[in-house]
Amino acid sequence: MKKKTVSVYGYGRFGKLWADILSDDHNVKVFSRRGLRDDEVSPGIELANAESIFDCDAMFFCVAISSFEELLIQSQKQFKKETIFFDTCSVKVYPTKWMTQHLPKESQIIATHPMFGPDSFKNGADLPMVMCDVRTNGQTFNEWVDYFKNKKLRMEIMSADEHDKMVAYSQGITHYVGRVLADLNLESTTINTLGYKKLLEITEQTCNDSWQLFIDLQRYNPHTKKMRRELHDSLERIYSIFDFD
Repeated sequence: MKKKTVSVYGYGRFGKLWADILSDDHNVKVFSRRGLRDDEVSPGIELANAESIFDCDAMFFCVAISSFEELLIQSQKQFKKETIFFDTCSVKVYPTKWMTQHLPKESQIIATHPMFGPDSFKNGADLPMVMCDVRTNGQTFNEWVDYFKNKKLRMEIMSADEHDKMVAYSQGITHYVGRVLADLNLESTTINTLGYKKLLEITEQTCNDSWQLFIDLQRYNPHTKKMRRELHDSLERIYSIFDFD
């Protein structure tokens, strides 16, 4: 792929990771509404302002799901129709709908979900990344799929709804259980079993992500309500076994 000017809008924990990954091959600039200092970004990455961030070949939005549609609406005058737009949200149905509604009709749109974060990326191999061809000429989509394959990511091509159904019972349930375990204030002991260690690892990993991400995963995935109900019903069935208490 020819070297491009790529913007990353949003510079939280994941935005920083994503900018670093892209900067190996492209000219990358970043912007955060909270403001950034030069010493906060990796060498070679450019700090942009609220206007110049939109002067790019490709734009990756790395913002909270709950703020994404408002950002798209507020930024409409800044969009360039030649830009290829990507989201990186952990759900796909709603962001796909918002991008289709609010981005220029001529722009190409690719919905993505890199299925990893800063913690898992450090130690991971064969990490999956979902891509949905929302609106491209086909060639553009294939070029970016090949690009991320060359970054040693395992590409999973599917529709937005397929993604949300799957992730409700993988990422969604993992974060939900992790928060439940955290609410129990579980502590390590001197006689931890391997299984208990795994539970503590789940708690630590999921709670490293923001509370906002947890809420967004549950609120903006149309399939998580069914997952939560089924999980609740399962807990009730198992609990009912012990009616001799």
